Amino acid sequence: MSNDAYRIGLVRGVPVVATPPFIDISNAEILQSAFLRAASWGYATIVADMSATQFCDSCGVSVLVVAHKKAQAEGGQLRLAAVSSPVLRMLAVTGLDRLLCVFRSVADAVAELPAIAIAPWLEAVPSVRSAPALVPS
Repeated sequence: MSNDAYRIGLVRGVPVVATPPFIDISNAEILQSAFLRAASWGYATIVADMSATQFCDSCGVSVLVVAHKKAQAEGGQLRLAAVSSPVLRMLAVTGLDRLLCVFRSVADAVAELPAIAIAPWLEAVPSVRSAPALVPS
């Protein structure tokens, strides 16, 4: 898989990384790259759309913690959206449910955030201009 394997979109101007069905040692580094790429767009808060994710091992936990710390250092946060029951159990067992913000949906994760006007920035960065929105804004 390439570093572009995980889709990143913008919802109300917030980067949303779509996570894979299984997060483990085989893809944790690629997912970490996706979070770093989303952070490089200049936004402190990032949403992880975990609607497809059914399994997350210790490597995945590490990726989430690193992404959370990076976002926090920039004055934002990592928000998890549409987290499945198995992943919610893992978050509870590890205590991450008390560290990370968990929302029922991507729309809920971005609802309280101010909408960000990004059109001028998108014109300056052609590779991002085509980034699809994951849900209607």
